[in-house]
Amino acid sequence: MELLLAVTFIVGYTLIALEHPLRINKAATAVVTGILSWVFLLVGHAAIAKGPQEVEAALMHHLGETASILFFLLGAMTIVEVVDSYDGFQFIIRLLRVKSLWVFLVIVVLLTFFLSAVIDNLTSTIVMASIFQKVIPRENRSARLLGVSLIVLAANSGGAWSPIGDVTTTMLWIKRRITEVNIIRHTFLPSLVSVLVPMFVLGRYLRGTAIQQAPQRETVVSPKVSLIVFAFGIGGILSVPLLKIFLHIPPFAAMLGAMGMVWLLTEILYRRLRRTLPESPEELRVEKALSNIDSPSLLFFLGILLAVGALSEVGLLRDLADFLIRHLGPLQLGFMDGMDLVMYLMGILSAIIDNVPLVAVVIEMFPLSQFPTDHRIWEFLAYTAGVGGNLLIIGSAAGVVAMGLEGIEFFWYLRRISGIAFMGYTLGALTYLLLA
Repeated sequence: MELLLAVTFIVGYTLIALEHPLRINKAATAVVTGILSWVFLLVGHAAIAKGPQEVEAALMHHLGETASILFFLLGAMTIVEVVDSYDGFQFIIRLLRVKSLWVFLVIVVLLTFFLSAVIDNLTSTIVMASIFQKVIPRENRSARLLGVSLIVLAANSGGAWSPIGDVTTTMLWIKRRITEVNIIRHTFLPSLVSVLVPMFVLGRYLRGTAIQQAPQRETVVSPKVSLIVFAFGIGGILSVPLLKIFLHIPPFAAMLGAMGMVWLLTEILYRRLRRTLPESPEELRVEKALSNIDSPSLLFFLGILLAVGALSEVGLLRDLADFLIRHLGPLQLGFMDGMDLVMYLMGILSAIIDNVPLVAVVIEMFPLSQFPTDHRIWEFLAYTAGVGGNLLIIGSAAGVVAMGLEGIEFFWYLRRISGIAFMGYTLGALTYLLLA
């Protein structure tokens, strides 16, 4: 049974990695892999010395944990989509009216870094890359490629130090591996180092590029209404960790509650707008936002997390954890011990495979009884899994989106960005280890 599940997982992973050449959506592959794994367990339950009822109960347990992550993401993605539909991000564009390209680059990178910690790295990449494209002329292809690449680095690094900035840190947070204050305190500076190093190295290539004013987007929404929706939406997202800390409300419930409040607000605003307009702007309703969110990504997470849960049930992840602890754990390399080395290598691996299933595997490998909440390995994993995706353009969802937005080629990124991104990743990791 272990071999069958391992082969199923490896084949599924391979198809996911070859999504673009095969033109098979990774969500479809992930869902089939996850469901097929549990079908094998239900049919061959005797091979793992469990009854069908026990396997079914285990499936429902893993499904419940997975659903909490999916509902959290659903609420967050909906809020961001609604804020964007009301032009809530337009005031950011108005703030970026500077003449110096270097100043503009610093503002964009730092805004992306902090914005991705508040919303998520995927959304912040879309917003900031779009702003960058409006300001930098299309004719200056080199500047646009370098700038959007830096935005990807900043988005991934920014998402690594916040419990709501990246799916992987959200998973660690929801599964009680990290707490809000500690993850920010211990990984903020390493994450900042990992993006500042590439910014200063690559920034010299962008000097001398002309700046043009970003055109205003036509909208029926007044600036006052846009600001209200922006403040309400981002405020709702920011309230999630606070509600978890002070009222012990589960993150997914707090996020859905915030989404509901934004929904109520926009319904009231929409009713008022409809009275003054000849046609009803349906794109301003939450129903439209729900149809625009990236549903395939949610299904991808569902399939992968179910597949990882199946591997956990047969003990494969525990065996892998024992192997790593036995062979690398006793090592002592100066201020880095064996487990630090394991987590550092996991970050490099996350550039090759998706960091979401990678973190899901690691969470199941190392139990809370042995590595309690806020243990050093969980904080370091949050950094390495988030920032490690910078090493390849396909190493993160933000990078994949940037490929489509600006047409960044895999081998161009590998030649021009990967080495510098690795430098930032390593220096950030050393910063964490020195301060830990």
